[in-house]
Amino acid sequence: MKQQTMSRIICAILTLSLLASFAGCGRHEAKTPDPTFIRKTIEELAVDYGAYGAEAKDRTDALLEALYEADPVTGARWQSIMQIWMSEDLGQPLNYDVLPDGLPDTDELCIVVLGFQLNPDGSMREELVQRMTVALASANKYPHAYIVCTGGGTAAENESATEAGEMAKWLIAHGIEKSRVIVEDNSITTAQNAIFTYDILTSLYPSIKKLAIVSSDYHIATSDLLFRAEPILRANVPGNEKLEVISNAAWKAPSGSLSTMFQAGALIELSGDVKTAFDIYYDNYDIHELPPLK
Repeated sequence: MKQQTMSRIICAILTLSLLASFAGCGRHEAKTPDPTFIRKTIEELAVDYGAYGAEAKDRTDALLEALYEADPVTGARWQSIMQIWMSEDLGQPLNYDVLPDGLPDTDELCIVVLGFQLNPDGSMREELVQRMTVALASANKYPHAYIVCTGGGTAAENESATEAGEMAKWLIAHGIEKSRVIVEDNSITTAQNAIFTYDILTSLYPSIKKLAIVSSDYHIATSDLLFRAEPILRANVPGNEKLEVISNAAWKAPSGSLSTMFQAGALIELSGDVKTAFDIYYDNYDIHELPPLK
């Protein structure tokens, strides 16, 4: 009996050792994504499309494939983002003055109002007042929706004033219940609007699932892109996004534009590469450092 027991113990030890060996081999063979490669690939992907548009399709397809091979989850996320960015439907249809009919009139909906630089004394510039007029009409049309005001401190002579704070005060003064108004007052870029708004809504307002963007008409497409991209980047798996952009309302601005290259910088900022993003914003980025298009 003792000999049989000892044989069983030896067999068990050998079996466990063999299993551990196989497990160790699996861990050794699994490729760890190279963060530097991924960062540079995302940068080149965004800049190529930002600079060359559809002419860069062969390059962007190759970069997406390389990104997927390096990290399938990251590759799938950026495939989705690029499809949104390249779509002719980005920011469309554009709805002027008020949100369209047919949106959910429940606390599932949140109207996202994008800020605009304040006057030096902290008061709202005319463009921001016009955006707020569109937001007010939309909030009155959907009285059960939340409204999030976004934008940080941009008043040169008034450090206490923030875009979102002034916007929220304006809405409340015009009859919107304080309980409906959400303030995101730390952002200075549209990318940060998307990042910080996502943080607030997903952590504090679980009922909110749908977003409707309010801004100037030239800003809608960029906002649509970023507020759709951020949930994709944050989802635990692609396809499991917590927030969805479903509509927009715009003020018809007499002037203003945002380039595709600006959008590239904003997407790069969402990816976490703030330095490169600001190089693009301030025209310090040299696209000629990238390989030429073939």
